[in-house]
Amino acid sequence: MLNRIRDLLLKTGPGPAVPDPGQRLKLAAAALMVRVASLDGEFGDAERDTIRRLLRERFTLSVDDTAALIAEADAMQEDSTQILPFTRALKDALDEAERVRIMEMLWDVVLADGVLHDYEANLMRRIAGLLYVSDQESGAARQRVQARTVRSG
Repeated sequence: MLNRIRDLLLKTGPGPAVPDPGQRLKLAAAALMVRVASLDGEFGDAERDTIRRLLRERFTLSVDDTAALIAEADAMQEDSTQILPFTRALKDALDEAERVRIMEMLWDVVLADGVLHDYEANLMRRIAGLLYVSDQESGAARQRVQARTVRSG
């Protein structure tokens, strides 16, 4: 299964048709969102709704395309304990500002349930490092999400 993930995200090896680069980015971002959402043992409605909204807004997807993307991302991240294929696909394709935007999206998901667990904070630090996003930039992204949450809540 890990080879399938690598093939899909990194376009290596033979096999079935590999999605276009845009689809690989969507899939990598969605898989990381699902991973951070489910890390605390609960993948609740708040996280699901946040992921749906973020994917639709960021990638201009229909409701059906968003649901299919989340289902595929959920299956992929369940079959892999690795985050490296996902972060590598994003790091290699996105500039710094876009990688920071991905971190902001991930913080949106992590904070959707109103609780930041230690495991989630640790995973976010690892993802930031793998995306080459500094602690300061990741912290600023987190603060932007928290400020939006306070204003809207």
